[in-house]
Amino acid sequence: MKNGTRYLLDTNTVAYILNGRSRIARKRLESLSEDDAICISAITEAEIRYGLAKKPNATRLHEAVDDFLGAIEILPWDSDCARLYGEMRENLSSLGRTLSAMDLLIAAHAASVEATLVTSDKAFRFVKDYVGIVDWAADV
Repeated sequence: MKNGTRYLLDTNTVAYILNGRSRIARKRLESLSEDDAICISAITEAEIRYGLAKKPNATRLHEAVDDFLGAIEILPWDSDCARLYGEMRENLSSLGRTLSAMDLLIAAHAASVEATLVTSDKAFRFVKDYVGIVDWAADV
């Protein structure tokens, strides 16, 4: 990635792309420049793998997920993410705002690697002070 943008996809966005529920998200992914980078958090991979485990006979879905995950960067969750997660959680808590644990882990990861978070989940509105957010699935 030279002068492009790093996009970290949340779990729902990946699902919308893979199951075809959002044509807009799929089209947006396909239209990125060579300078842009796509990645997901290891947290998102875990959520996707959990969903697959609940569908052991969905062979085509398993193949599609494996192909997709093999084509993008999966970022490890590390101490920098953990430090930012703690700060974000305390700040949100002190403001009386909540976000699910998994969503906050993903938001902290995006913020820690200075990636733009791609999500249509309105719950992420609480973390806009930490991370840029875009919605590629406006048709969902």
